Amino acid sequence: VQLQASGGGLAQAGGSLRLSCLASRYTLRAYTMAWFRQAPGKEREFVATINWNGGGIRYSDSAKGRFNISKDNAKNTVYLQMNSLKPGDTAVYYCRSSNTYRSYWGQGTLVTVSS
Repeated sequence: VQLQASGGGLAQAGGSLRLSCLASRYTLRAYTMAWFRQAPGKEREFVATINWNGGGIRYSDSAKGRFNISKDNAKNTVYLQMNSLKPGDTAVYYCRSSNTYRSYWGQGTLVTVSS
């Protein structure tokens, strides 16, 4: 499994960004996909997840109501639409694929939100 995250960059508070995670073929049909983030000096934390069948969508409390996770199996891509961004959303965002036996991480994409 290979994962390639992209879409990070600089945004102003209140703005939006959409992150993409391109996965190797068939990954989205077999694995649970999730987004995590790690802010400077902090531990990596969960942001959102979506099951292989498109169900089981969950968000962290900080993401709820502002972020939306989705996937396009045909494009082998998982998205994280981030709206109403806050400076506290500044972090490196990682996508992860997982099943019962193992998990895989992408390389991360940096999101910086200015006030």
